[in-house]
Amino acid sequence: MDIRTIQLSQLTGIKDIAAKYSQLGEEYILSRLKFDNSNAEKEATHAHSPVRINGFTMVVCLSGSFTLGINLDNIEVESNTVIMAGPNSILRFNKGKDEEVDAYTLFVSIEFLKDINLDINALSSTHFSEKPSPALCLTNEETSHLKRYLDLIHLNATANTTQVYVRNIARCLMASMLYQLMQYAENHKMFDVQQEEHQPQSRRMNYVRDFISLVQKHHNRERSVGFYAGKLFISPKYLSLIIKEQTGRSAAEWIDEYVILEAKNLLRFSGKNIQQIAYELNFSNQSSFGKYFKHLTGMSPSEFQKS
Repeated sequence: MDIRTIQLSQLTGIKDIAAKYSQLGEEYILSRLKFDNSNAEKEATHAHSPVRINGFTMVVCLSGSFTLGINLDNIEVESNTVIMAGPNSILRFNKGKDEEVDAYTLFVSIEFLKDINLDINALSSTHFSEKPSPALCLTNEETSHLKRYLDLIHLNATANTTQVYVRNIARCLMASMLYQLMQYAENHKMFDVQQEEHQPQSRRMNYVRDFISLVQKHHNRERSVGFYAGKLFISPKYLSLIIKEQTGRSAAEWIDEYVILEAKNLLRFSGKNIQQIAYELNFSNQSSFGKYFKHLTGMSPSEFQKS
């Protein structure tokens, strides 16, 4: 079973099962999903298969609980919980427990986040890697506040999109909500949001942001620090210095982590054999891929598939 990459424009089918649905072009899709035992199976059927979302995903659970798979991890989502997943994360919406569920889902294009001048990496320190974002547990008051933002975003998007200021209002509302979410995260000590992230980014942080963006785009074909340094018009040595200084990890470690996660996802979900996966990840042969994988994970690709 191949992992499908889903564009935001392909998510419009959500409106068929949503209690509330709104969309602003190809910039974002917001839906409110309510289901219980009587319709959970129908509503979850299309979501059991893993899909790669080409955008930023946020899930806000208002009540009930369910399991959300992000990459290789299953996260239990309960009431008053926010889950965030970075671009190109592999998602699986799994059947919930025996209770009613009420949750918002928000899918935002990368271009729209750039348009509102919000750095995805500033939203969660874990977005420097492909690990799933942690669950942020909110208070009742914080959840209520976040819901008001989502309702305003919905009301704005359902207005006549030919109106002059609809998109400007959407940008302001989205930016306000996400910065408020970062403040909640700061309050709950779930994210390591540095003070300087609220200030204009330094040139070095711009390099970090651009490096991560390039790795997200090219990691399945390029594994050398030199390639990414060339794209940024700096030397490999300087790039390695910046990344280590700003993130505490080397550029090569970031590249390896993206490649290994991609490899694990393909081994676990794609249905392809190891030779095909080695080719897809631009290894010269299955043997070199196997050595690379075992060096970084401690097990062979075949052992991982069987685990």
